Amino acid sequence: MPRSNRRHRSARPRSISENLQKLFTLFEPKDKALITIDADPDAMASAMALQRLLWHKVQSVTIAHFNDIVRFDNVTMVRLLKVPLVKLQQIDAQAFSKTLLVDSQPHHHEAFCDFHYDAVIDHHPITMPVDAPFVDIRPSYGATATMMTEYLRSAKIRPSKSLATALLYAIRVDTHNFELHAFEDDVKAFHYLFPLANMNLLRKIEISDMGVGDLKYFQQALESKRIIKGKIFSHLGQVHSPDILVLLADFFMRCHEVGWVVVSGVYHKNLVVIIRNDGFRKNAGSKAIKAFGRLGSAGGHRAMARAEIPLANLDGHLRKTDLSDLGRFVIRQFKKSLES
Repeated sequence: MPRSNRRHRSARPRSISENLQKLFTLFEPKDKALITIDADPDAMASAMALQRLLWHKVQSVTIAHFNDIVRFDNVTMVRLLKVPLVKLQQIDAQAFSKTLLVDSQPHHHEAFCDFHYDAVIDHHPITMPVDAPFVDIRPSYGATATMMTEYLRSAKIRPSKSLATALLYAIRVDTHNFELHAFEDDVKAFHYLFPLANMNLLRKIEISDMGVGDLKYFQQALESKRIIKGKIFSHLGQVHSPDILVLLADFFMRCHEVGWVVVSGVYHKNLVVIIRNDGFRKNAGSKAIKAFGRLGSAGGHRAMARAEIPLANLDGHLRKTDLSDLGRFVIRQFKKSLES
């Protein structure tokens, strides 16, 4: 669909009910609506909620994602909650009369850039103006799922168990169990959804972090770990997904004597470094930038951070890009960041 040349708008009505009515005025019963997402728990749950809001108001609603869903918890969420998804690459965008975007903004990914959106609903910071007839972007919310819960309540729609479970899980994921970026509205939405959700399904989704094939990485990490003055370092070499590095970093942080954990590996010709700490007078994001920011992307929060460095950028910093030398490089750089 061609993009519009209309002026950028980002204002929203003063109340949820006014916003909801403005959203509904966009649609006619004959409309076929397409919701596009970058599939993660918040995006999927929010799209499900929007689909429910538009039930009986349009002819059909299709939820399409451009990314591959590979994380085991996300795969489990789709399977157990029966999230109705299709791949964006497999649809004909011209077949839809209305296009919507949730939990993202058009400039966030090239897959969204060619669409003329009728509505954009998101909670991420506004870094570029958004052009659409309806825009509701609230960076003061910890999750888009919180916004969609408010829409459902305003419409007097009681979410099904599956939808409530999806929304509850999304809020927990995006607020990191209310440890990061959680606000009063997120807490209110959580309290509303909690008695409506299926706790057994929620628990199964939350614990589905890995497959049997990932257990080998735990053995490798335990064998390669180095403990230096309350810090655990472990380099794994090639990994099939950076997610396993996150799991291992969180696993090592369970040791009560440990204040820092640095787990690294190689994925798609990038050195990926995951940093965790106990949060006591420490700043993982700052240390990640000091250690690796000159060579690649790096950043994060006080208790968690990440860096990704193209291996090509390490020429001159390593004698060879083998397992042992990469591991030593990570330790060396991180120790320097602590000393500065």
